Amino acid sequence: MDHKALGHTGLRVSRLGLGTLTWAREVGEQEATELLKAFWEAGGTLVDTADVYADGGAEYLLGRLLDGLVPRDDLVIATKAGSVPDPDRRFDASRGHLLSALDASLERLGTSHVDLWQVHAFDEETPLEETLQALDIAVASGRARYAGVSNFCGWQLAKAATWQLAAPGMRTRLASTQMEYSLLQRGIEREVLPAAMDLGIGVMPSSPLGRGVLTGKYRDGRAPAGSRAASEQLSAFVAPYLDEAAGRIVEAVAIAADGLAVTPLQVALAWVRDRPGVVAPIVGARTGRQLGEALSVAELSLPDEIRRALDDVSAPVHRYPDHDWSAL
Repeated sequence: MDHKALGHTGLRVSRLGLGTLTWAREVGEQEATELLKAFWEAGGTLVDTADVYADGGAEYLLGRLLDGLVPRDDLVIATKAGSVPDPDRRFDASRGHLLSALDASLERLGTSHVDLWQVHAFDEETPLEETLQALDIAVASGRARYAGVSNFCGWQLAKAATWQLAAPGMRTRLASTQMEYSLLQRGIEREVLPAAMDLGIGVMPSSPLGRGVLTGKYRDGRAPAGSRAASEQLSAFVAPYLDEAAGRIVEAVAIAADGLAVTPLQVALAWVRDRPGVVAPIVGARTGRQLGEALSVAELSLPDEIRRALDDVSAPVHRYPDHDWSAL
């Protein structure tokens, strides 16, 4: 598997990342063992988790697997902090909460440091400079090697990155931003992606398969047993991408896959992997078959005519101020 620098940093990661959203919930220890081993043997390094996945269970399970299965130094462990299970306050990116959460993550993971530590979401109740100071402290103390953010909109990302760049050598520059990005969700192209590319921040797409919809498994209108749409916990997560507009895009992906003699999953994943600014899509495979299919994308490059056709059928509507209004 190819590797690429994460933003304007010296950290290199595999071109696909292994996500752990369903670990310790839908993916047990045996399945996780098989997934991590296969990913590592294929040259994968980036493993992404978060302190709230399965209420910490995903981190704990990953930590168990790091104890003997895969050499710790062979992996780039990325985790997140800032989301809280509180209906009155979904995010807490205060310095105190973030640093306490990092210590708890390290204990669950059984490691002295994480390679990439990310703020899970923007917290409107905490001054941004306080949030960013937690990243500086984490890196300065050696508990994190690099820092990034997740789910920041364009102005939030630009403000955070610019603040960190204002004192070079004193503050930790942002290495990455993790955002949902796929043929079914291209919203980051409006502001987030241009900001990231301009500021030297690597983009790590989450849900690159449109929450599983782009695999074509829901084309007949039913939710197969074992799918996310059939899951009590995740059905609402998939539902927004089961509408008519998404269906047209899924059909275009399926047609492209037929023409290339590959699967819709491979087409959709290759498309997002090769978008400008993208470093490593995070794949949330739940079975060895799904992971194997995703890993095979390393050998696939979409022909220009197919890529352009997919661009057209999935094009988001961006008008003012993105449209050229010079003639008005």
